[in-house]
Amino acid sequence: MSLQSVSPWGAFKRYFKAWDNATTPYLDSVLKNPLLLEPVAGCLGAATRLKRAADSVSAGLWSGLGLPTRRDQERTLHVLHELESRLIDLEERLEDLQGSASDLRE
Repeated sequence: MSLQSVSPWGAFKRYFKAWDNATTPYLDSVLKNPLLLEPVAGCLGAATRLKRAADSVSAGLWSGLGLPTRRDQERTLHVLHELESRLIDLEERLEDLQGSASDLRE
């Protein structure tokens, strides 16, 4: 087999498969180890609590300045969507009524 007939993609796939076969057993054993999982789970829990606290402080700051919080904006957007839906329904009913009235006149 000459160098010209080997595609870069084919070579990459062979090297990747060899790397994958060599590292998978090791990574499986490491990633199932409780000595790694417990501290990582603790860090994830701490990060979640920190995010929740930061969101609470941020919402308090915005509302303290008289600006809408994310939750306020989401509620407003929900109400706008409901109003838009009701308006579309009313427009359709009006078109139906206008069509019925024009049919009666003819």
